[in-house]
Amino acid sequence: MALACALLVGVSGGAARATAESPRELIYNVKHSVFGNIGTYKNLIETSGAMVTVKTTAHFLVTALGVGLHREDAERVEQFQGDRLVFFHGVTVKNGETTEVKGQATGSNFVISSPAGQVTASGSVKPANPWSTKSIESTEMMRVDNGKVEKVAVSGGAETNVNIDGASTPVREYDITGATKYKVYIDNHDVPVMFVVDDDSGQVTFTLKK
Repeated sequence: MALACALLVGVSGGAARATAESPRELIYNVKHSVFGNIGTYKNLIETSGAMVTVKTTAHFLVTALGVGLHREDAERVEQFQGDRLVFFHGVTVKNGETTEVKGQATGSNFVISSPAGQVTASGSVKPANPWSTKSIESTEMMRVDNGKVEKVAVSGGAETNVNIDGASTPVREYDITGATKYKVYIDNHDVPVMFVVDDDSGQVTFTLKK
């Protein structure tokens, strides 16, 4: 499905100093439509002025009849300046094979490097990692495990309800359609409380732990 990138913001004289907000941690249980519970997924969101840093940790293990079929562990860091992605670094280990993806804003573009080579995406590209409404506002999405860029269409936003830990939760439902299909459910506090990915082997549902 992290390495730290330090950014120093200098201020002097009477200039106002950006204040950091308390980090927000979103931890999800992950369930596969065929194999059941397969792991956990966490986003730690740190905000300081216009800079937002999202640190992701993922641990997945798919088993059947006690036999491990797929193991995946990942550590990733995204940084946004306002609404724009300016930095990405991710390391994903699938069944013992490691893939490193790097990305950096360059001019009006975002340049992505992976084992498959270098790709230049638009400056509006977003990683496939829902953490707020702004994270899905793009026509290009980057796969966080391999750096591949997909054209997507985002639609929806209608109000509905989903069941989170036995409670009916009001949300807005968004559809993201491209090579991969996603549904994202965002509550009134701009928190994705659930998202669903159509995988080749079935649907994978991420549900926020209360």
